[in-house]
Amino acid sequence: MGRVAAPYAVKGWLKIQPFTEYVDSLCGYDTWWLGNSKRPESGWREYPVLETKVHGQTLLVQLQGVNGRDAAEALQGFEVAVNRTDFPAPESDEYYWDDLIGAEVSNTEGVVLGKVQGLLETGANDLLQVSGERLRLIPFVDAFVRDVDIKQGRILVEWGADWDKD
Repeated sequence: MGRVAAPYAVKGWLKIQPFTEYVDSLCGYDTWWLGNSKRPESGWREYPVLETKVHGQTLLVQLQGVNGRDAAEALQGFEVAVNRTDFPAPESDEYYWDDLIGAEVSNTEGVVLGKVQGLLETGANDLLQVSGERLRLIPFVDAFVRDVDIKQGRILVEWGADWDKD
């Protein structure tokens, strides 16, 4: 959900680059997990959040146990995560991208187009990256997406099997 960009000042505060839609989205969580997927041996460690402040397009945070600039510098580059169980429930027509990845995508004609391997944010609308016999980019908008069944891991789209052939 973000990354530790740099230490901030001398008392152990961290500057966080959030990867969330809104800069302050991480402020509502009482506990963060920090780890580094590039250095798995470091593991993930839980940190209670003492205080957060929005600072332009970044966050400033004081975490319990991070006392002083040296401790803050040691966390530079670490990723920020929160427990999935702490996420707010999405609205009825909203989905966490995580829940869509791996879903089987079929069209209204019953043709399986593939599975969602990821999503792209384009500014205009999000695109489902559907991997099957080839990669398809399907706009994740009501005009094309007819049904999303998270529990069954299925997405029904109005998308011809040959619409995006070269």
